[in-house]
Amino acid sequence: MQKCIKCNSQFGWRKIFKSYKWTYGPLECDNCGTIHKITIFGRFTVTFLTMLPFLIAQFFLIPSDNIFLTICGAALIAMIGFLLSPYVVRYKERL
Repeated sequence: MQKCIKCNSQFGWRKIFKSYKWTYGPLECDNCGTIHKITIFGRFTVTFLTMLPFLIAQFFLIPSDNIFLTICGAALIAMIGFLLSPYVVRYKERL
C-alpha cells in the first residue's frame, strides 16, 4: 500500500479508492498535508488490473454456451481486480 513520501504515513485503502473517481484526484496526507498525484503508470495499472482479468475470464476461463454466465463471471473477476488495485497503484508528490 502506498505511503506518504515525506512522513511515511500509510494511506488507507478507502482513501486511495475514493481518489480514482473520474479524474484520479490527488491524495492529501492526513499527517503532513503533502499532496500526491497518481502516476501515468498507476493509471495504466488500474486499467490493466480491471480489463485483463475480464478478458482472460471472458475468452479462456469461462467458455460457456450461456453468454449471461460468461459475462457475469468475467465481470466478477474484473471487479475483484479493480478492488485490489489500491494495493499496487503508485502516487508521487505533486510539485
